Amino acid sequence: MMNGRLQYLFCLLPLALYILIFSAVSCQKNQIYTPVYKPTPYTLEIPRFFPTDSNIPEDNPMTVEGVELGRFLFYDGRLSGRSNPDSMMSCSTCHLQSQSFECGISHPKFTGGHPFGLTGILTPHFMMPMINLAWTRNGYLWNGKVSSSNPSPAYRNLEDITWMAMVAPHEMNGDTAKVAALFQSLKGYPGLFEKAFGSDRITVKNMGRAIAQFVRTLISANSKFDRFMRGEVQLTGSERNGYVLFMTEQGGDCFHCHGGEGNPLFTTNLFYNNGKDSVFNDPGDRFSITGNQADVGAYKAPTLRNLVFTAPYMHDGRFRTIDEVLDFYNSKLVSSPSISPLMHHIRTNGIRLSPPQLSDLKLFLLTLTDSLFTTNPSFSRPEKFPDEN
Repeated sequence: MMNGRLQYLFCLLPLALYILIFSAVSCQKNQIYTPVYKPTPYTLEIPRFFPTDSNIPEDNPMTVEGVELGRFLFYDGRLSGRSNPDSMMSCSTCHLQSQSFECGISHPKFTGGHPFGLTGILTPHFMMPMINLAWTRNGYLWNGKVSSSNPSPAYRNLEDITWMAMVAPHEMNGDTAKVAALFQSLKGYPGLFEKAFGSDRITVKNMGRAIAQFVRTLISANSKFDRFMRGEVQLTGSERNGYVLFMTEQGGDCFHCHGGEGNPLFTTNLFYNNGKDSVFNDPGDRFSITGNQADVGAYKAPTLRNLVFTAPYMHDGRFRTIDEVLDFYNSKLVSSPSISPLMHHIRTNGIRLSPPQLSDLKLFLLTLTDSLFTTNPSFSRPEKFPDEN
C-alpha cells in the first residue's frame, strides 16, 4: 500500500515541476525589463606637474558616455531651443576651438571679439578661454559669480553655466523647457542620455552635466614650456631670460597672479584690481559679488596659456595685442583705493623693463602656446549629430 502511494507521488512530481517552471516564466513575462545602467568611467589624465585635486563634483562623475554626449550638445546649434538655422546658437558659436575656446579678435561674426546674443545684446564682458577648467575652484566668470560659495544653489558649478547661457538675453535668450522638449524629440538623443545618466528623459540639468564633463576634458599641457619642464626641449636664451623676469618681483612680477613653475595653470584663479583704472563703473566686478570694498575693480586673473589666440585682453577687451598688455604693465598702471597689494610697482606706474627685457618676457609668454589644443580632434565638432546617423 505504501509503495503504491509513493509511486503515485513520484508520478505527480514532473507535473508539479512543470507548473512551477511555467508560473515562474509567466511572472517574468509580466515584469518590465529595466536595462542595467552601467556607464563607463572616464579617466581624466592629469598632466605631469598639474594639481591632482580636480573639481569633479560627486554628483557628476566623468564617464565616456557623458563626455560623448556633452561634445554633441556643446556643438549643437539647437541648444537655443530653436531649429531654424537663422536662430540657432550653441556653446561653440562663441567658444571657438581655434581660439582656445574663446571668441578671438578675428571672429567672423563678432567684431573685435565681443560676442552678442540672439537679441543683439552684447555680453557684459569679453570672454575668458575654456582652458584647464577642471582645476578651477574659486569661481567661474570674470567676477566669480558661479561658485560653490554662492548662497544660491543655481550658481554653484560649471554645470550651472549651461542653463544660464540658455536663458541669458545676451546669449541664447531661450526657454529651458523648450530646449529639453526639442532634444527629447530628436532621434538618437534620448538613447544617449539613457546611456550617460540612466534615463532617456532629457532634462536641462543633465544637459549641463554632460557639457561640463566635456569641458573638463579640454586640457592644455603640451606647449613648449610644458615640453621644457618635461625635459623634452630647451628654451632659447631669450626665453629663459623672459622666464626669470616672469618669476621675479624685481622683473616682470607676473607670478603672483599667474603662477609659474609650481603652478602650471598660469593663473591663481583669484581676483585682482590690477591697476587699469582709478574710477570704476562696471556693475559686474568682483565687488558686485562680495560687497567687499577691497574688491572694487577686481577681476579674475585669466590663464596666460595660448595668449596668442585669445585676444583681445582684459575683461573689457581694451588691449588688442600682447605688446599693448606689456606696455600697460610696464608704464601705465593707475592707482586706486582698492588696488591689489600684489601690484608692487604701482608707485612707478609699472615694472619699467627695458625694450630688450620686454621682448624676452614676450618670447617666454609665447612658449605657453599649445597648438595641439586648438586642433585636437577629440575637442572638435562631431562629423554628425545623433539624429543625422
